Amino acid sequence: MMNYIWVAMVVIAVVAGIITGNVEAVQDSLFTFADSAVEIALGLIGTMAFFCGLMKVMEEAGLCEKMSKALAPLLRWMFPGIPEGHPANSSISLYIASSILGLGNACTPLGIRAMQDLQTLNKTKNVATDAQTMVMAISTGSITILPTTAIAMRSAVQTEGAAEIVGPTILTTLCAAAVCVIMTKLLNKIKIFTYDYNIEKERAAGTLIINEEYIGDDPLEPVSASDDTAGAIEG
Repeated sequence: MMNYIWVAMVVIAVVAGIITGNVEAVQDSLFTFADSAVEIALGLIGTMAFFCGLMKVMEEAGLCEKMSKALAPLLRWMFPGIPEGHPANSSISLYIASSILGLGNACTPLGIRAMQDLQTLNKTKNVATDAQTMVMAISTGSITILPTTAIAMRSAVQTEGAAEIVGPTILTTLCAAAVCVIMTKLLNKIKIFTYDYNIEKERAAGTLIINEEYIGDDPLEPVSASDDTAGAIEG
């Protein structure tokens, strides 16, 4: 989808340049900002490498487990369905920590790992659990105490005042995180958004895909031929 959006933006810019007679300005801007994008990206390599390495060292040193225990009360409230000692607790703790540090793209592998660990507690492959939707909420609006990526980008284009965004960032992300988490909790209590309701909806439609990697003690029964027929009749 993003590829289509970027292509559309380029096409619109070129068409607008032709209509207004500023094609040369569009071309000059294209190459100028392409160079700037490369310079900024290269400037971020050191910062990203440092914090990715830091997270790996923390994991190998056992700090992830300690962090998981420290965040246990919060995680139990936000993710009540995750058993104690499950690997998802550590991966989610790491993801939250990296989000707080504002690592940006460096958080992505940790978020993917958290979702993979949570998938072992999901009975299906096409319906997200409450825990998985909460991870997505955290991803959308996470608290950032140290906006590392933003500071690094600002440092690449200006010499002073790069860290002046720390205060506003903490305030705005606190508000965003509170809204995302509270709304996720509230929506998970509405019937049409509940996990079990959507499982039955997918079963009735004949599109339910059972997760063979589920490790819980309450697996779903395979969809029978009669269920497929019923779903087709209802459809």
